[in-house]
Amino acid sequence: MLKNVLETLEKNRIFRRKVEHIETLNPRKGEYGEVEDLPGSIQKYLADSRIRLYQHQVLATQRIREGENVLITTPTASGKTLAFNLAIMEALSRDEEATALYIYPAKALANDQLSVLKHLETSCSIDFKPNIYDGDTPRDIRPWIKENSRLILTNPYMLHLILGWHHQWARFYRNLKYVVIDEAHHYRGVFGSNVAFLIRRLRRICNHYGSYPQFILSSATLANPEEFSRNLVGLNFQEVNQDTSPSGKKHFILYNPFAKWGDLSTHQETSNLFQLMVLNDMQTLCFTISRKMAELIAMWAKKQLNQHNPS
Repeated sequence: MLKNVLETLEKNRIFRRKVEHIETLNPRKGEYGEVEDLPGSIQKYLADSRIRLYQHQVLATQRIREGENVLITTPTASGKTLAFNLAIMEALSRDEEATALYIYPAKALANDQLSVLKHLETSCSIDFKPNIYDGDTPRDIRPWIKENSRLILTNPYMLHLILGWHHQWARFYRNLKYVVIDEAHHYRGVFGSNVAFLIRRLRRICNHYGSYPQFILSSATLANPEEFSRNLVGLNFQEVNQDTSPSGKKHFILYNPFAKWGDLSTHQETSNLFQLMVLNDMQTLCFTISRKMAELIAMWAKKQLNQHNPS
């Protein structure tokens, strides 16, 4: 499998001339810790779910507890979501009026997070009624969400609309303790500038109702995270960036399709690499710049693989 792929890339004349470098990262053990004085229901949830907290999750929870604006930039699948959810669940359990706002750039992300939050609500016996409030939210339940939900998931477009009707959300803004901006790297360029002004509007409205919420940002792909978060929100942040989750052995291969002149396009090169992985029984994700190109690469790969092995 992987061994065959690496040998092919290093020795096969078609591939080896375009492999610039192969970097291998050794496996790493996880570093674990405990958060002191968590509510009993949350402790029971962690124990029943057999969840051991990583040290960076403990650190993030502690900094949120201390009232800091926190930026979590550990890699993908390192448990960033649990890191901020723990602290927010704790606050919602101790203050029955407290509210929280989660902002996501895409509806699919909000839907995934809603499932997690509903599970937490049930497992931890904390009544905070999480709900999505966006363009797809049925109009007949919107008034109920405004009046009852303590944790709302939305996107920048809907937030822009509801800020103009802030008097209808007075309860929510008055008790707002946390604003979570997940996948923060999406907010760049002109879109990012617009969202930065939107966040400043949100802060001003919260101040009008007497609340000064903490901001929590999360992203695995920010080049200059502290400057980015300061520009986006207008506040200083404490960064949590040391990944203490366990990691298996990894191989990074820098493949340059332009290293030698040839007749193949970058997309055809991608298809060839994709076929190499499939032929070696490796589960593979291939990212392209468009849906159309994804379909083309899949079609080319299937055609060549069928010729190689019709069965």
